[in-house]
Amino acid sequence: MKYKRIQKTVISSLFAALILVATLVVQIPIPATHGYINLGDCFVILSGILLGPVSGPLAAGIGSALTDVITGYAVYAPATFIIKALMALAVALITIKRKNVLFTIPAALTAEIIMTCGYYVFEAFILKYGPAALSGVPMNLIQGGAGIVISVLMVSAINRSEKLKQMFYGKGSDEI
Repeated sequence: MKYKRIQKTVISSLFAALILVATLVVQIPIPATHGYINLGDCFVILSGILLGPVSGPLAAGIGSALTDVITGYAVYAPATFIIKALMALAVALITIKRKNVLFTIPAALTAEIIMTCGYYVFEAFILKYGPAALSGVPMNLIQGGAGIVISVLMVSAINRSEKLKQMFYGKGSDEI
């Protein structure tokens, strides 16, 4: 039992780091919003699928919020923690009993809707950008689309690896 808890903690920490690195390494700047498009969302989605409704949201929130702090967007860190954790939680709850790649698509779509709406609400009402916050929605949708496509491809690849399925789900696991 203790070994499983340690293993889960290590994998969750690695996912937080992976989310941070994926967000930092690929950044496409958006001059109009002073933000950037990144690949972190695909790993936020994967954290929900692979780590479940507790560890997944923690890894997603921590990794993403740390990225904001490191890149100079610290004002976004609390919102990012909540938004990315909610994304992973939604994915985990949608896919928890349906270990089939087809459930990844609606789960990922739900997550990206949470992300797009979450950042709009944060910018419009907390940062008080008002209607100008709408300018970030199209870029968030593009980022979300990339997150959906890449996460579906990655889940499909994991399904083909018995070792990875065993690592995340134990012996005799069904496909995710």
